[in-house]
Amino acid sequence: MDMGRLDGKRALVTAAGQGIGRASVLAMAAEGAQVFATDINEAALAGLGDGIEAFVLDVRDPDSVAQGMARARPDVLFNCAGFVHHGSVLEAQDEEWDFALDLNVRSMFRTMRAALPGMLERGGGSIINMSSACSSVIGAPNRFIYGTTKAAVIGMTKSVAVDFITRGIRCNCICPGTVESPSWHDRVKSLGEQVGSYEEALRQFVSRQPMGRVAKAEEIAALVVYLASDESAFTTGQPFVIDGGWSG
Repeated sequence: MDMGRLDGKRALVTAAGQGIGRASVLAMAAEGAQVFATDINEAALAGLGDGIEAFVLDVRDPDSVAQGMARARPDVLFNCAGFVHHGSVLEAQDEEWDFALDLNVRSMFRTMRAALPGMLERGGGSIINMSSACSSVIGAPNRFIYGTTKAAVIGMTKSVAVDFITRGIRCNCICPGTVESPSWHDRVKSLGEQVGSYEEALRQFVSRQPMGRVAKAEEIAALVVYLASDESAFTTGQPFVIDGGWSG
């Protein structure tokens, strides 16, 4: 019988109810991992299938994070929770700034701090953080708050990687371009209300992708599997840009 690429590994995924998180849960489970799918929305976790343990975890609540890590005892942590705010620095509101820093950055600080002691005790682990091509990699119009927080994720990833490089811990981040997901469709609809039609908004989103399309969540999930697996054992501290040539 063929061995799965993630046999024997325990993986916890945040924001697993839809999009990249959900696709990654299914991809890692298919490769043999024992997957713990978490989300703040319990209903979104329905239907993931046998062998996947799903439970509510609020990445903005330190107690919820601590309980989730104690339950999952992950060898692999995929931090996928985040939110995209629209607008330039002139439109940014203090409450939006505070929310984005908490959800997009501080939540990963919470989960990594909670997961690392167990990983160190067990002799190793792989942490995968969701950043974006819109970060320190490339600027995107009207993404001031989002791009700032995702640049912070890259810096945080590199810091964790260098601090624990000799202790069996790897920490990398993924920097996608535009990815098809329910939340992306919501952003297209919102832009469509501003520019006059959903079709025009869709054209604008797709036009910035040199390949002429947006990514599928499953394409990002394939990279998650690689970074979770021992195939990437010599890789740490890296932002993996997977953006269809947008930043190229």
